[in-house]
Amino acid sequence: MRTQVGIVGAGPAGLMLSHLLHLLGIESIVIENRSREYCEARIRAGLIEQWACDLLRETGVGARMQQEGIYHEGIKLRFGGALHRIDFKQLVGKGVTIYGQQEIVKDLIAARLSAGTQILFEVEDVTVHDLDGKKPKIRFTHAGKEDEIGCDFIGGCDGFHGICRPSIPDGVLTAYDRDYPFGWLGILSESPPPDDELIYCYHERGFALYTMRSPALARLYFQCAPDTDIENWSDKRIWEELHLRLGGARKLAEGKILQKGITPMRSFVTEPMQHGRLFLAGDSAHIVPPTGAKGMNLAFADVRVLSRAIGEFYRTAKSEPLDRYSETVLPRVWKAQRFSWWMTQLLHRFPHESAFDRRRQLAELDYLATSRAAATTLAENYTGLPMA
Repeated sequence: MRTQVGIVGAGPAGLMLSHLLHLLGIESIVIENRSREYCEARIRAGLIEQWACDLLRETGVGARMQQEGIYHEGIKLRFGGALHRIDFKQLVGKGVTIYGQQEIVKDLIAARLSAGTQILFEVEDVTVHDLDGKKPKIRFTHAGKEDEIGCDFIGGCDGFHGICRPSIPDGVLTAYDRDYPFGWLGILSESPPPDDELIYCYHERGFALYTMRSPALARLYFQCAPDTDIENWSDKRIWEELHLRLGGARKLAEGKILQKGITPMRSFVTEPMQHGRLFLAGDSAHIVPPTGAKGMNLAFADVRVLSRAIGEFYRTAKSEPLDRYSETVLPRVWKAQRFSWWMTQLLHRFPHESAFDRRRQLAELDYLATSRAAATTLAENYTGLPMA
């Protein structure tokens, strides 16, 4: 097989990269080790920054999001026994949209297949080769047969555990990471969410987040130990903990728990995000704790820059934008890391913290609730920093 850009990974980064390249008249082939059914059912984050919503609409894959997504003009912070609203629309004139990542994946897959792009699911034994040359290759097994994609560039969009980043020679990349001493126990419940906006709770037992996927589907989380065994948490015990941490600030309706699991918390960035003709995007290059809701938005920001750089190469034969890919996207990545870390340290209980630490957190939360300047900083970062 031969194409212009070979893309490893059919998550939001890989599919959006293929979509944006198609709009520029550039061909791509996407390969994915999971099945289509798995990709379209995998529950992940569902908060979309304002600019990313605009991108989906402007590129023709946002119709269902516009119809089914839930637009939010703010969030609520719960601490000290009360709710405090941060009004994004008033502060920065923007909001965010709740629309499940799996729904975006469905929309992008449908768009790519409708346009005739090849997406090969359930591939195995993927390797990348000749990254330093002008004709890199992707080798893999599909339907029991060995195959190869010859291409001009490779988009490494295969996630944190993928093969692209580890294929870069030793000594090229520098990794920066931080593991957090807690995780999130999360559920998807067949019940209405307790509020029409997200509620971020600071509680003596630990953080909790009350969000939604639709008016009838609640997505609820609470801080837990990183080695928590989900089997030790019955549905009854989960609901009791969620009620406790919400503290009666809103009525929490119980419903059938459709999914439950533990999400580990970590921060990770690799620099640079490229080597030769392999370019990393999304989770293959960086991971953020979910407190700041930046993962998918960062993936879209990466591929927006990458697709334009590839387009410039084919249009003018200039490689400078591609050469500068890492230095272009990494400032945004690090700002998202800073914000996600800040939200995490603000709202979570850490082991070995002192009474001083807890009082400092409460003081900062009170500052957010009472200072327009502080609330504006949160709103600007939460709804999405401007795109160049």
